[in-house]
Amino acid sequence: MLRILALAVAVALAVSLGAASRQAGAVTERVVVDFQTGLAIYGYDPVAYFTRAAPTKGRTELEKFHAGAVWRFRNEGNLSAFNRDPAVFMPVYGGYDAMALIRGVAVPGNPLIWLINADRVFLFYDDGSRAAFAANPTVAKSLADAQWQDVRRTLIDR
Repeated sequence: MLRILALAVAVALAVSLGAASRQAGAVTERVVVDFQTGLAIYGYDPVAYFTRAAPTKGRTELEKFHAGAVWRFRNEGNLSAFNRDPAVFMPVYGGYDAMALIRGVAVPGNPLIWLINADRVFLFYDDGSRAAFAANPTVAKSLADAQWQDVRRTLIDR
């Protein structure tokens, strides 16, 4: 219980400090996209986190344009699964780091640093963010959810 309280206090402080930096933290996408290639989550297959339990690069011949980005897939089965329900497989918060969102900023997550919670994949900027989220995912997700709409408004659609 003390750990949860400490996390809540730390997050509240981070949120208040992060509000001032919200304008400077704006980026240009609602889904994490490689600006040079247009690839969502840097070409990693979003379905593979569930089917292989590992980040796996998608193939150039298996691509789909969705939500302003090009998504790649390891195989046709993964592409088909994504086509049926993209929201199930797309990373939460478009692939932005949930812990940064708590501070009111959009920091692209690294597709190699991830966690599945409540049947959704979350990407994180670094191992510290992933560990902080994993310590209490319910509280962290609730706090990130509270900030996501404001942060999302600072992002530009492609």
